[in-house]
Amino acid sequence: MSRRPFRLGLTGSIAMGKSTTAQMFRDAGVPVWDADATVHRLYRPGGPAVAPVAALVPAALRDGGIDRDALSAELRRDPALLPRLERIVHPLVRRDRGAFVAAATADVVVLDIPLLYETGAEADCDAVVVVTAPEAVQRARALARPGMTVQRFRALLQRQMPDADKRARADYVIDTGRGLAAARADVQSVLQNIRGSHA
Repeated sequence: MSRRPFRLGLTGSIAMGKSTTAQMFRDAGVPVWDADATVHRLYRPGGPAVAPVAALVPAALRDGGIDRDALSAELRRDPALLPRLERIVHPLVRRDRGAFVAAATADVVVLDIPLLYETGAEADCDAVVVVTAPEAVQRARALARPGMTVQRFRALLQRQMPDADKRARADYVIDTGRGLAAARADVQSVLQNIRGSHA
């Protein structure tokens, strides 16, 4: 393979099993960059997103960092803040992702991005794997989460591209509704295919 690692985007709608699948890639020895973890880091005290986000949403500043719950509450109150927030955060996230890829020594890296298609991040990936599950399984998993309500679940789904559209655009699909063993086998199959095609 070339010196630059193969960049495999990983995405999936809420409660599809994306985080579990990301861990399966880690277990297979593949470095995983996590968009959500990156945002958490950017929002910690001293993080590069703190000052500009606090200037936009002062109520979100807590103990020198950005409180994501307070930020979410303000975004629900004033949805017009969201595109302004994204203009601050997305470039910082892209920079962090680029640094991760540049520093990687592995032949394949996974870029775990919940809103991959919604933010156009597929342009930075060599292939995309979409994690899916039957609608009833997704709903049951989501509603089992602490603090989740039907209303909030529906609101989250509205922000995300429909699962069928994601699957149609994906290079690979992993269905976690078939169980952990099947998903783990699919992860190995994806890696074998990538390494066989791009050796």
